Amino acid sequence: MAEAPAGILRFSPGRRLSLTPRLLIINLLPLLLLGGGVFYLDSYRKQLLNERYKLARVEAQITAEALAGASRERQEALLIQIGKEQKMRLRMFDAEGNLWADSFELAEPSFAFDTPGDETWQENLARWLDRAVDTIAGAPSVPDYVEPEEKIADAWPELRRAREENLTRIQLRDASDGTPVINTAAPVGLRGATLLTTRNAVDITQEVREARTTLISAVLLALVMSTMLSLYMARTIVTPLRMLASATNRVRQGREREVDVPRLPGRRDEIGQLARAIADMTDTLRQRIDAVEHFAADVAHEIKNPLASLRSALESLGTVEDKDLRQQLNAIAAHDVRRIDRLVSEISEASRIDAELSRATFEPIDLAALASNIVGRRETRDENDGRPVAMSLPNGGVHVLGVPVRLERVIDNLLDNAVSFSPKAAPIELSIEQADGLVTLAVSDHGPGIPPEAREKVFRRFHSDRPEDEGFGQHSGLGLAIARTIAEGHGGTLIAESRADGDEGACLVMTLPEARVRR
Repeated sequence: MAEAPAGILRFSPGRRLSLTPRLLIINLLPLLLLGGGVFYLDSYRKQLLNERYKLARVEAQITAEALAGASRERQEALLIQIGKEQKMRLRMFDAEGNLWADSFELAEPSFAFDTPGDETWQENLARWLDRAVDTIAGAPSVPDYVEPEEKIADAWPELRRAREENLTRIQLRDASDGTPVINTAAPVGLRGATLLTTRNAVDITQEVREARTTLISAVLLALVMSTMLSLYMARTIVTPLRMLASATNRVRQGREREVDVPRLPGRRDEIGQLARAIADMTDTLRQRIDAVEHFAADVAHEIKNPLASLRSALESLGTVEDKDLRQQLNAIAAHDVRRIDRLVSEISEASRIDAELSRATFEPIDLAALASNIVGRRETRDENDGRPVAMSLPNGGVHVLGVPVRLERVIDNLLDNAVSFSPKAAPIELSIEQADGLVTLAVSDHGPGIPPEAREKVFRRFHSDRPEDEGFGQHSGLGLAIARTIAEGHGGTLIAESRADGDEGACLVMTLPEARVRR
């Protein structure tokens, strides 16, 4: 199994989804979980019922104590009064279990159950939600409230237990409209009489429904807002990403000249940074492609000239009888072969410098020590052709980060260029300075100098404007171009200037970032 790339999660369930549904899922999932709290309102209902059980027990016991010892007329009056005030139905059973007093028969009923079929659609919906919540929450089944046909105590299980145990008993039932009905049976006095109170706790159902409605409304509102915000966020992210993906696909298909990669200048976030990075990358790619095309054309042109000269010389050898002329043609052919060999070597190095520098590991280099070693080696091998090199180096050395062999090539090329233009025995000055975090290496000569309008041309590939005594074809015109490429690959610059002292001559200046080295 292939390893996941560094920084990428090995498991991502949304990997096959686009950003829009993934954003929606991430933003809506917490709200959906919150909406699931609707089904846990059953615990709130149980809490309300438990409180009502306690109240019903206390009410039944207090009422039973008030009825005990009172006369029949007084008992009937208490049943009517308490029933109206507490909105309950109170029934008294004698010691034999026969009903002898009912507050609903003694006076007008204090409450009435809703008749099935008369409810509005809102009530039917609320009742359906009640049943759904009870089913999902696993609420225990509650028996329906049905008035027994026989008006005796044994027809009520809670009354029968209260008579047998001489204790207060409570039974929960459901009315036809889904509201809870709480029956409480309590013994009255010591003669075996019992009291049965019936309360339709409509307020409990209403409170639970109101809490559920409030929660559902809040969740729905949050869902709508979260969906709209998620879609807006997805649009602000997905749309520019699709634009960038389309542009990069066209670039990949080789149509980079036709592609205008959006830079999204108005966006300062990561999407804007990505857009500008892709646009800059595309521009750099275009420049690289142009450079390769121009380089290929220049290479063909530069090699074509010595090849034409070589072919002409070789074709003439077969028809020339003059010995001196044949030697001259042989010399021309040899010169052209050396020139082609030099060009191929320089072209090969110039074409791989960028790739090598992009993979190279930079290390601290004492630029002053490197320059001193190069000058010493050149003087030993007489590579300066009798031209002395005067050095001005700082004490203690200066360090830069780079590849030693490449920076050595830059210094060699700058010195070769100075040797080409300096008169015989004229000194060449090499100086190194450091200031403001930068290290500057300058090579000055006493040649004719470089006109301001030509100071960029000298860094073009295959540009060569040498003195006549240098001989034709002795230089490829790639030395300074290679030197600038190496300098820029090290994060620096290479430019041509006039001499700082005002004398005639040119000055080539390389600037590199200084490296802080712990001593």
